Amino acid sequence: MEEKKNIINGGDVLVKSLLEEDVKYMFGLIGGQFLAMFDAVYKWGREKGINTVMFRHEQAAAHAADAWARVTNKPGICFGTVGPGATHLVPGVGAAWSDNIPLIVIVPQVNSKFSDSFTLQGNLDQVTMFKPITKYQKSVRTIEEIPNAVQKVFREATSGRPRPVLLEIYEDAFLSQKEESEIHIISPDQYRCFEKPAVSNEVIQKSLEMLLKAEKPLIVSGGGVSRSGGWEELREFAEYLKIPVMTSLMGVGTISSKSESFIGTTINGPGLKAGPEADVVLALGCKFSYIMGHGAEPFWRNSQKMIQVDIDSTIIGRAKPITLGVVSDCKQFLKQILETAKKTKKVEQRDWLDVLAKSRQDYISSIMKKATKDKIPILPQRLVKDVLEFMDEDAIFINDGGDIACYSIEQIDFYKPRPPLSFLQAVGMGHLGTSVGYGIGAKLAKPDKQVISISGDGSFLMNIQDLETAVRLGLSNLIFVIANNSAWGMLKSGQKLFVDKHYIDVELPEFDFARCAEGFGCYGEVVTDPNDIQPALERAKNSGKPAVIDVKTAWTIPDATKLLGSMGIL
Repeated sequence: MEEKKNIINGGDVLVKSLLEEDVKYMFGLIGGQFLAMFDAVYKWGREKGINTVMFRHEQAAAHAADAWARVTNKPGICFGTVGPGATHLVPGVGAAWSDNIPLIVIVPQVNSKFSDSFTLQGNLDQVTMFKPITKYQKSVRTIEEIPNAVQKVFREATSGRPRPVLLEIYEDAFLSQKEESEIHIISPDQYRCFEKPAVSNEVIQKSLEMLLKAEKPLIVSGGGVSRSGGWEELREFAEYLKIPVMTSLMGVGTISSKSESFIGTTINGPGLKAGPEADVVLALGCKFSYIMGHGAEPFWRNSQKMIQVDIDSTIIGRAKPITLGVVSDCKQFLKQILETAKKTKKVEQRDWLDVLAKSRQDYISSIMKKATKDKIPILPQRLVKDVLEFMDEDAIFINDGGDIACYSIEQIDFYKPRPPLSFLQAVGMGHLGTSVGYGIGAKLAKPDKQVISISGDGSFLMNIQDLETAVRLGLSNLIFVIANNSAWGMLKSGQKLFVDKHYIDVELPEFDFARCAEGFGCYGEVVTDPNDIQPALERAKNSGKPAVIDVKTAWTIPDATKLLGSMGIL
C-alpha cells in the first residue's frame, strides 16, 4: 500500500521555520493573505509552542514585539497584512530601528497574478517603504524560498548591530503546497555563529594602559552592553579599577545603582561634572546621541582621550573624536580587559570616584526637595518618586512621554536598582504612545514580573485601544500610570520658553482615563492627592486586572526641556 504523503503549504513552512528559531509569540493583526499562516497555528502550532497575539492596531503590535526583544534579548516578531497593515507597523518599527532593537517584521504581498492591477491593498512597494527603517529586506515568491529567507532575516537581525528586518511573502508562496519531505529547515546553530570574535591582546593592553594612567577615567555604558549581556563583566571591571560608570538611557540597568562605581544616568546631575572633567572616557556601545549631549562641548571635551567600543564600525568616531576605536561586542571586550586587568594590582581608592559620589548625593537631595512635596495639583516629581518607590525590585519599568519622561529619568536610579533589561523607552526616535504595547510585550515575556508604565496623557491616548488586548490576555500586575496635566507638556514648555507663551495646539481637554479604562475591562482610578498615589497603586496591583491610574498633575517645565532647547533640539 502506497504511503500517504504529508502535504504542507507556505503557512506551515513559515510557522515551522519560526518554531526552529524558538519563536513563542507573533504580534499583529490577521489579514486575508495570512490565512494559511494562521491556519497552521490553529491546527498544530499552538501545541508546538507558538501563538499569535491579536492587537487592535499594528503599531501597538510592533511596540509589543519591540518590548519582547528588549526584555529577552531575542528578536521580536510583528506582522501586519498587505498595504494598510504594513503601513500601520511603520511607527513601531521605526522606534525599534532607532534604538537598535532586533525585530522580524513579516508582511504579505498580493498574489503575483494581481500585480499592478489596482487590486485591493495592492500596488504598494512595501520593501522600499521599509528600507529606511530596516537593516535588511527579503521578498519571497515561492514556498521553497521560505526556510532560507527566515534564516537570512534572523541572521541579519541578530548579527553586528541588531536592528529590524523585513520579510515579505507573496500570497503565491503561502498558497503553494509541497510534500513535507521536500522542505528542509535547519537549526540556528547550523547557519549562524553565536561566538563573538576576540579582540587582539595589543588593543586590550593599550586600552587598559590608558585607563590605568588616567587621573579621572570614566566609563559610559550604553545599549551595546545591554544587547551583549555584558553587565557582570562591566561591574567587576569598574569596581576592580574604581572607575566611575555613567549609563546612557539604553544602558540603564547595565550596572546597579548599588555598585560603588555607579554615578548616574545620562548627563543629569553628576554626569554634568563627570563628562567634561574626565581625562579618559571608555565608551561602551554608546552612540553619543542627544541624550548624551552629542558627545560635544560643553558636556564633553574634544581634548579628552576616548576609547570607543562598538560592534558597528560606523558608530566609532562618528560623534566625538577618538583616541582608540575598537570594533567588538561589548561583553567580549569587557571579558578580555577584565582578565588582563586582574593581572595588575587592584585599585583600592580613587578620589575622583568619591567626588562624583558626593555630587550624586547632592543631586538626589536637590530633586527630593520637590519630590517630597504634598502640593495639589500633584507635582510630577512627586508622582515619579511614589511610583519608583512602590515598584518591585525586579519590575520592568516603561517610560513613555515627553515631559514626564524627563522627570522619570531624573529619578530612575534613586530608589531601587534597575536590573538589566528592565527599563523600556523609545529613546532614539523620541517616540510617544509605546506604553500599552510595551506593557503587553514585556508582560508576556516576563509573566512573573510586575510591569509599570508612566506616560503622559497625550502619549497614552495614542494606543489606548489595546487596553482591550491586555484585558483579553488576562494580564495582571500590569499598571499604567498617567501623568495627566491636560497638555502636550514638553511643547507647551517650549512655547513658554522660546516663543513668548504663544500657546497653540498644546492644551488638551480634560479626560477621564480611569472611566475609559473601566470600559475596556481594566481597573481604573483617578488620583488628585499625592498621599493617595501609593494606596491607588496597591489597589491596582491587587485588582487582578490590567490597571490605569489617572493622576492629575501640575504642568511644570523640566530642566531637561530647557537643556534640549539650549541645544537646539526642542
